[in-house]
Amino acid sequence: MKKTILTAFCAMLAAASLHSCLDFDMPTDTFTGGQTDLDPVVYRGKADSIDYRKVISEQGFNDAMSELQQYFAQMKTAQYYLRGGKDGQTPGPHQYQYVYNITVDNYAGYLVVPHNFSNGQGGLLNSTYAYNQDYCDGPYGAFLSIKNNIANMINHPMIDSIPEMKAIGLLIFDYSAQEMVDLYGSIPYVDHKSNKESNPFTFNKMADIYASIVDNLDTINACLKHFDSRPDWYKAGVQSILGQYDVMTQDKSVASWCRLANSLKLRMAMHTVKVQPSVAQKWAEEAVQAGVVETTAQELLLDPMNMGYTNPLFEIANNWGDTRLNASFESLLASLKHPYLEYVFDKNSNIVVNSSDPNDIMQANTRIMGLRAGIRMIPGQAYKDNFRIAYSSIKNNGEMAMAPLYLMKVSEVEFLRAEGALRGWNMGGSAQQFYEQGIRNAQVEHRLMSTYYPNAVDEYMSLEAPVAYKYVDQYDHSYDAESVTTIGVKWNEGDSQETKLEKIITQKYIAGFPYSYEAWNDLRRTGYPKQFEVLNVEDGDGSLVQGDIIRKIPLPGSDTSVGMSDITASGIEALGGSDTQGTRVWWDVAGSNF
Repeated sequence: MKKTILTAFCAMLAAASLHSCLDFDMPTDTFTGGQTDLDPVVYRGKADSIDYRKVISEQGFNDAMSELQQYFAQMKTAQYYLRGGKDGQTPGPHQYQYVYNITVDNYAGYLVVPHNFSNGQGGLLNSTYAYNQDYCDGPYGAFLSIKNNIANMINHPMIDSIPEMKAIGLLIFDYSAQEMVDLYGSIPYVDHKSNKESNPFTFNKMADIYASIVDNLDTINACLKHFDSRPDWYKAGVQSILGQYDVMTQDKSVASWCRLANSLKLRMAMHTVKVQPSVAQKWAEEAVQAGVVETTAQELLLDPMNMGYTNPLFEIANNWGDTRLNASFESLLASLKHPYLEYVFDKNSNIVVNSSDPNDIMQANTRIMGLRAGIRMIPGQAYKDNFRIAYSSIKNNGEMAMAPLYLMKVSEVEFLRAEGALRGWNMGGSAQQFYEQGIRNAQVEHRLMSTYYPNAVDEYMSLEAPVAYKYVDQYDHSYDAESVTTIGVKWNEGDSQETKLEKIITQKYIAGFPYSYEAWNDLRRTGYPKQFEVLNVEDGDGSLVQGDIIRKIPLPGSDTSVGMSDITASGIEALGGSDTQGTRVWWDVAGSNF
């Protein structure tokens, strides 16, 4: 099986037109937020009103299915946009870089951009927290593209004759909206859901958006559960739609979408645990009771093996030289002797010479070496121009090229349940049980392509205490740092609640790589995993001091169809604070985790 897969992968790479790092400077993808529907009619209706008990005739269903074909096709496009797709295409490096890799991948502590996107004209990304609106609005631009491919369908008058598809479309919209409000602190959620096309847009408070999404998720769950009572002809019709346009579930079933809705509710519950603990517990227990993702077969993902694309991060790292391992992540993996340190990441690709001693030379392929976040980078995406390109990259192999992009990974759900159980909630098992299951299901590479991690996981889980480790930057030893990891891996029932939480979040963080949105959420709300300080935070918008981490992305600007007048009129009030990188979002509450 593995040999067949690798052969297919090599053939695909040979046929692909790879982007050279020498002719690429900055992301060329921009977002206008304009309507992309083939139908010039813009529908405005009740997107979150789903009459799932409505009696539907076979003729009515067929008429709706015929009318809505183009919108189902756009729903497929929206699914691609969720993980770096564009214009009906599967995920690609340009879009993925703009949406994830330039910003949040670095904020979460996974990766670092090793240059400043300069082309002799001054750096556009001098250091990790340097604020560049064009880059920082990348995630929001993708959300608008999702909205433009979903909103007409969920507001169309005929969608009520296929309520399950309305529910799935609304779920896609809400999934992306939840991601965005976590990043920015506020978005014009109601206006976008109702398919409003032009200014003014009204920003909504994060607490209200969360409540509205959870209300939607409850309705979606009820609708999709009711599907089982539909007549066979109806079920066959919906299944035919999913068979053609569902690219996220592995079995193309209504049940899998239902599990996504409940798992998203569980994720949102945990985000709010410090600001509304009783509500968070209620949401979490309801989600688990209704049915969350529980097996690898139920995971929702965009699978390069089935879709014929290469993982965008693999291309960004290996073909463009635009991302490198973060020193914090290196230190964490090394301190815990994680099998992925040398399985997911390469050693230095070329010679690195110490800046203070030209005789201190590290030869190529000597060791894993990440970059400290916040270093002020120089131009150059090729080693001949920029020595930092030699630092550790994503492994250049078929396993990493075929690594899936997850929308909901079973390990995330298991760690969420572990945290809930630790807090005394009814999660259907113990914290230890879910913690250990989460580690076992944490594979980054495609589950069909390697037995490396399953064969190494037992030894990894036996580590009781971290090993001594010091990060060393061969070029500049002023960046050297002792590991800040003080926990082991093995579960110890005698640990304090705080130590157990740190273990859960740390393993969730590793298992979630490279999905940086949730990793950054956990880092902000819990402070875990412990990381090195980000350097030169003053390069941001002026709201951070050394030792701070970035708490949010400033509200999206005019290039994403939201004008400064909208931010002034409603955005600042919705945030409940200044629109800066240092402002905490609603659920990001300082203080104890318990």
